[in-house]
Amino acid sequence: MPDDLTTPKSASAPLYSPARVRELLTQHGLRPTKSLGQNFLIDGNILRAIAEAGLAGSPAEGTPVLEVGPGLGVLTREMATRGAQVTALEKDEKLRPVLAETLAGLDVNVVWGDALEFDYSSLPPGTRVVANLPYYITGVLLSRFMHAPAIVSATVLVQKEVGQRLASRPGEDNYGFLTALASLYGTVKHVRDVPKGAFFPAPDVTSSVIRLDFDRSRPPPPPELLKFVEAALAHRRKTLRNNLRMIGQDAEAIDAALEAGGLRLDVRAEDVPLDALRELAERLGVLG
Repeated sequence: MPDDLTTPKSASAPLYSPARVRELLTQHGLRPTKSLGQNFLIDGNILRAIAEAGLAGSPAEGTPVLEVGPGLGVLTREMATRGAQVTALEKDEKLRPVLAETLAGLDVNVVWGDALEFDYSSLPPGTRVVANLPYYITGVLLSRFMHAPAIVSATVLVQKEVGQRLASRPGEDNYGFLTALASLYGTVKHVRDVPKGAFFPAPDVTSSVIRLDFDRSRPPPPPELLKFVEAALAHRRKTLRNNLRMIGQDAEAIDAALEAGGLRLDVRAEDVPLDALRELAERLGVLG
């Protein structure tokens, strides 16, 4: 496809170029809002990599896509021009005139509101999330995506540390509840790392593009299991035995369940595979 994401007012510079970004911000009297996690993508190669990863495996036309925090509309335009049916969820009302300009002529539905208050159950089946997520609410949003049956995948820009956490395995330094939660719902793929200079303004940390695929063919994990796993990994470097005692489980019952599962009594929570945690929950009667 042509590498021309220009707006009607600027036929010479692509929308993701630093010069065009500064022009738009100046033109509309705007500054990136740090409290909203606004770091605008200014690297065309990264932009195309995100769109390609997010739309991989989907039909060429008509794929429903949800973007959280479109900012200046750079990624929005890229996906829309590839044939996706994009719903862009934006909280910052000051960006109204910018998006009216940069998305002119495109079939994009911009929803103005808070991503934490959005009804994700209202999305059409087969929706793919493709977004540069605000870092300060990444974990919460990923959890919302996992719990929304209509969303089949989420390809997102996150802090590299979060990306490592999502893709880690039991026993590794970054393993924790978010890792386990992603595994309960599907699979995680690391697409690529993104340097600070790919954004304006540059964030303080390196980022990563991560794709999560949710297996909607299997029943969702029961709430009791989610609560159990969260409690088990709340203090992941402590022993699993102590974590479970902290939520009221009987010490003797824990010891018996651990031994039945072939686990040491002093095993650390972060070293226990997810399947073993599920079996432990069954032995302790958590799952009925």
